Amino acid sequence: MPALTDRWTLDGLELPNRVALAPLAGIGNWFVRLQARRYGAGLVVSEMVSSCAVHYRNERTWRELLRIDERERVGGPVAIQLFGSDPDMTRSAAAHVAALGADLIDLNMGCPVPKVCKTGAGAALLDDGDRAVALARAAREGGGLPVTVKLRSGRRPGERSGVLLAHRLVAEAGVSAIGFHPRAAVAGHRGTPDYALAAELVRTLDAPVILSGGLHTAQATREAFEATGASAVMLARGALGNPWLFEELLERRSGPPGDNEVLRELDWVIARASEHLGTPRATRYLRRFYPWYLERLALERAPARRLSAAVQQAESFSRVRELLAEAVEGGASAPRVLAQGPRHAPAILRGRPAVGSAGRQHPLWAGDRIE
Repeated sequence: MPALTDRWTLDGLELPNRVALAPLAGIGNWFVRLQARRYGAGLVVSEMVSSCAVHYRNERTWRELLRIDERERVGGPVAIQLFGSDPDMTRSAAAHVAALGADLIDLNMGCPVPKVCKTGAGAALLDDGDRAVALARAAREGGGLPVTVKLRSGRRPGERSGVLLAHRLVAEAGVSAIGFHPRAAVAGHRGTPDYALAAELVRTLDAPVILSGGLHTAQATREAFEATGASAVMLARGALGNPWLFEELLERRSGPPGDNEVLRELDWVIARASEHLGTPRATRYLRRFYPWYLERLALERAPARRLSAAVQQAESFSRVRELLAEAVEGGASAPRVLAQGPRHAPAILRGRPAVGSAGRQHPLWAGDRIE
C-alpha cells in the first residue's frame, strides 16, 4: 500500500505526495492555498467559483477568486473548482480557467447549501446524473485539462447516488479522479463518515479516489487512508488554522506547533490577507480566521473565549497583536515578534532562508516580510 509521502500521477500531472488541500468555500483563496503549499500540500484546490460569474466576467470573481499566485505553483498542481448547472457556461468557464494557468479543473457536485442547490448545482446534481455527466464533459471540452469531481455519498442519509454518479462520470465523461466525502449532503459535517462506503468506491472505480471528510488529526487521517485504500487524502476543515497537519502527515514534524510558531504564522496570514484585499477589508475578513489559530495556543478555555471575542471585534491588526501579546502566557518573546515587526522578528520573518521543523529549507518563505 502506498504511503502519504509517495509521489503519484493524476492523468499526467505529477504530484509530489498524496496530501491535498480541499476546496474551502469562501476561504480557499490564493494565500490559503499558498499556506498549504508551504507546509507540503501536493495539490491545492481553490474555493468554489461560479461558472456563470466566470462566463460573464464578473470583476470580483476574476480579480480575487481566480487569482493564482506564482508561488503556489512551486511544489505541485493548482486546481480551480467550478460549480454550476449549465454545460455551455461550464465549457466557457473551463476555457477561461485553463487560459489563466490552472493545471486541473475540479467540479463541485456535493455542496449542500440551499442557494447553490436550488439552481441545480452542487449536491442537486447527485439526483441529476445526466446533467452531471454533461457538465463534466463540457469542462473537459472547454478546458482541455484533467477534470476531477467532488462528491458526497448522496443527498440524504442512506443514499448511494454519489457512488453511482462517480461510476458514470468516469465511464461516460472521462473524469480523471473523484474526490469523495462519504457523508450525506444534508448531514453537513455531522456524524461519522462512512469509510466502508468509500472503500467500496475505491475497489470498484476505474479511477483514483481522493478521500475527504473527518480528517481532523494526523492519526484519524492515516487510519482513514489505510482503511479505504484511497489514492490520496484531501484536508478541509482539519487544516483551518492548522497547516502543520500537512507536515505531520508528510512526516516533517512529530508534534503540534508552539505558541510562538502559531503567532508567527498568524502574522504571515495577516500580511498575505492585506496583500490580497487591502488592510481595511482584510481586517474584517480575518475575523473568521482568528478562532482557528487561537485553538492552537496554550490557553485555558475561558481566557481563550474572551480573547477570541476581543480579536474578532478589533478594528486594526495592531490591536489584534496587542491582545495576543497580553493573552499568551510567558509571552516575552513571541508577542514581541508580533508587536515589534520585521526588524526584531526571527530570520524566517526577515526574508532569510527559513528552515522547517525537520531541518528542510522552505524556499517559498524566503523574502516574505511582515508588513
